Amino acid sequence: MELRSVEQLMDLLYACRAAPAGPAPGGRADPHQHALRTAALLRRGRPADKELQLAGLVQAIGPLLRPGDERGHRDHAADAVRSLLGARVAGLVRGHVRSVAGPADDDLLRLLQADEEARTARFDAGVLEDWRTVLELVAARNSRLRAVD
Repeated sequence: MELRSVEQLMDLLYACRAAPAGPAPGGRADPHQHALRTAALLRRGRPADKELQLAGLVQAIGPLLRPGDERGHRDHAADAVRSLLGARVAGLVRGHVRSVAGPADDDLLRLLQADEEARTARFDAGVLEDWRTVLELVAARNSRLRAVD
């Protein structure tokens, strides 16, 4: 599935509220709240890096795209958001690490750490609607970049 609009992505992210919770240390992780907390933690640590924050937010859609495919949920989420949010967001969601240490590896490490911390952290991470403008900005920028390619 390829997402063509922020509205489609928002619908999927809202659908995470009804998704079954996955295992988490000390209890069950609510996919919707987990996504919000992951993105919020990344916003605190890297406030200017909107793409990194969105990678933390959108990785939650993978299990909705192919229920039961635990191994492929990152790939499915990455494929779905690539055309909308760009190659960097898709690469971070997919979790590919470059063979040479560099900034991309640091970004992925931050994403993985925030993902793990969000499983047990308990704080008010806001609401999904808070992310709509960021999604629209990154989607619009990605759209302009593709027009130049």
